[in-house]
Amino acid sequence: MVFDLGRAFRKKEEFESARLMDFEFRQRSRATKNLVQILGLSDNIAAGIVATLTEEASLERLSALSGVPLDAVRVHYAECLATARAQLIEERGDPTPQRLA
Repeated sequence: MVFDLGRAFRKKEEFESARLMDFEFRQRSRATKNLVQILGLSDNIAAGIVATLTEEASLERLSALSGVPLDAVRVHYAECLATARAQLIEERGDPTPQRLA
């Protein structure tokens, strides 16, 4: 039986990519939900925005819906991202890819 190192690396790459994408999605979803609450909008808006718009487009949309200037929305969003990241790291662990020894 022969160990295929290339196959092992590809499998690890797929696993790590999926894990990082999942973490980023959860972070963006949580940050958007927190931002929507800060802006005083309905929580139902957050799911639709995350699912259908890019990050920048979602900030523009939230700015238009809330009447808050886009620059202020960006500042709040950056704070929400940092908070969401810290919460997710506490709950799920650090998303940094694990190195092969």
